[in-house]
Amino acid sequence: MKTILVIGIGAGNPEYITVQAVKALNRVDVFFLMDKGSDKDALNRLRKDICERYITDRHYRIVEALNPERQREGVAYRQAVDNLNSEKQQTFERLIAEELAEGECGAFLVWGDPSLYDSTMRILEAIIEGGRHELQYEVIPGITSVQALTARHRTSLNHIGRSVQITTGRRLAEGFPENADSVVVMLDAKNTYTSLQDHDLDVYWGAYLGTPDEILIAGKLRDVAQEIERVRKAAREANGWIMDTYLLKRSGQDDLDR
Repeated sequence: MKTILVIGIGAGNPEYITVQAVKALNRVDVFFLMDKGSDKDALNRLRKDICERYITDRHYRIVEALNPERQREGVAYRQAVDNLNSEKQQTFERLIAEELAEGECGAFLVWGDPSLYDSTMRILEAIIEGGRHELQYEVIPGITSVQALTARHRTSLNHIGRSVQITTGRRLAEGFPENADSVVVMLDAKNTYTSLQDHDLDVYWGAYLGTPDEILIAGKLRDVAQEIERVRKAAREANGWIMDTYLLKRSGQDDLDR
């Protein structure tokens, strides 16, 4: 049987790799890297650097494949995501069939943690359910961008005894959740936080977390929202891409809890 490891490699700093992940890297015969274009070459360079740094006395191969693009016009968001995952599944199946021999171990290196905003596990489950491949897989957790963000800002994720919600910019556009005091926002291409400046919120924003390009901004949302928008735009233009995350917290809740 073929084995696939889904290894969380952290938010961008090679030192975010766990001991468990290092041991997993040293089991792998073939690493599958998805090519997202020249603008994001740095993402796969870091994956290769991690392999070179932590793999000892073992021969391994790296196989790269073109990552399908999500259709952004003319189709509903959920349908576009479903179509994308279907194309990814076809790519994964081809790689596993052609590049991984029986009894070998392959791996996908996933940013952050495979359980948070990643489709790799769902795609592997679909492949197994399809029944064309005898396949087993294991998941190795990693440090998420959420953990890296709160650590770098030296803040807690939640207020004392209060709830937290993780959402997207698309959902945040519907309004700040009434049942949460802290909201982590991922995948916000529209700078949705700017629509909440009339709320009494603190914001902790970070981009390229754990990398040499890391940017951090924190403060009252009404005071720093425009700065975040300006810095984010400049960083995206300079690098060709951006990965950012932010935490919004209702102001003053910790004082009320004391």
